[in-house]
Amino acid sequence: MTTTTTTSTTALDAAPAPASVPGPLDDWRPEDDAFWARDGARIARRNLVFSVLSEHIGFSVWSLWSVIVLFLGPAYGFDPAQKFTLTAVPTLVGAAIRIPYTFAVARFGGRTWTVVSALLLLVPTTLIAIVLEPGVSYDTLLLVAAVAGVGGGNFASSMANINAFYPQRLKGWALGINAGGGNLGVPAVQLVGLAVLATAGARHPRLLLAVYIPLIVLAALLAARYMDNLPALRNDRGAMREAAREPHTWVMSLLYIGTFGSFIGFGFAFGQVLQVQFHAEFTTPVKAAYLTFLGPLLGSLVRPLGGLAADRWGGARVTFWNFVAMAAAAALVYAASRAESLAMFLTGFVLLFVFSGIGNGSAYKMIPAIFAAKLGPGAAARRLSGALMGIAGAVGALGGVLVNIAFRESFLSSGRGDAAYLAFLAFYALCLVVTWAVYLRPSTKRLAGV
Repeated sequence: MTTTTTTSTTALDAAPAPASVPGPLDDWRPEDDAFWARDGARIARRNLVFSVLSEHIGFSVWSLWSVIVLFLGPAYGFDPAQKFTLTAVPTLVGAAIRIPYTFAVARFGGRTWTVVSALLLLVPTTLIAIVLEPGVSYDTLLLVAAVAGVGGGNFASSMANINAFYPQRLKGWALGINAGGGNLGVPAVQLVGLAVLATAGARHPRLLLAVYIPLIVLAALLAARYMDNLPALRNDRGAMREAAREPHTWVMSLLYIGTFGSFIGFGFAFGQVLQVQFHAEFTTPVKAAYLTFLGPLLGSLVRPLGGLAADRWGGARVTFWNFVAMAAAAALVYAASRAESLAMFLTGFVLLFVFSGIGNGSAYKMIPAIFAAKLGPGAAARRLSGALMGIAGAVGALGGVLVNIAFRESFLSSGRGDAAYLAFLAFYALCLVVTWAVYLRPSTKRLAGV
């Protein structure tokens, strides 16, 4: 009798905790097919859903100032150059904090950091609600806009967390869903802004915050209830140092400036560009807002297509031809600006958004292929690929700053965006040359399969 009792107790002690209860997951084996089929897929999917929700709201808060500037009418007394600076500042802060946000997942756990990073979004939204009144100083708005950069860090921590939940064969799909769902936060906040402008008018920006503050609290509560920590998850700082010494890291960071930097920079600036460039047609913020969301929406939706195309034809080849297309679209925007053709201008900019989205997918597909070609498939390649993604994501976001600075200087000096459009064209030409020279040019040193 005693023996039977002991055996039963031991068996109960050894049994894993029910997978349906969120919390620490000490035993996590996504590469084990039996474990994945029994518990892993369901747990990973649950974490992915609530990670996407939190990251989506983070992107919305990060790009909030692309909408807020539309509410800053003549009563505030700010010129277009100052407004472009207000959208550049959160982009810069968001880029800077992406690397520490990546490490935070390992330090605190995915669920814990998702809750914390979500609650941090209450700071910029609450500050906007407090200070946004005619007569507020420009320096105050710059400081409040900088705090909104915390939303840009959510992408890095979310990607690092979800990467750990999925087996290698499903990482591309999972990360694509995670990234695409987050990117959709840009057009989402612009659609909400449009609804506020169209119904309540430009004097009621706090209605925008009344939508997002409850959503932030809801996202934090859902993450706390339904997500899990992976105590075994460890970010390798050594891998980050090794990746920083790898020349391909900086080549890919340059290319990602051209793709993601364009997407986030244009997403932040497009509404202002329309109002300044075609002020006769867009005499009120609501008229610009009707079109502002379209480009970011399409750019977000086509991101997975870039990855699928790279799977079929190779990431470097797709990225090269994508930069050719981006250069052509920039040339079209420049020609439209010179001809003052709104229809041609909108067509060119929508194409820029679409191609930047495709390039985001194809460029990210290049990263694991680079290290697989150098080191062979395996843990070493995955280790450095993850570090490169973190660095490229942070550096690429700086492209959004450069886009807004280019617009600011162009409109400040000439009242037109022509100089900025030519700068974009030149940069895309540089990127396509670099892509060909490093990854496509016939050479004995060329990395096969990139």
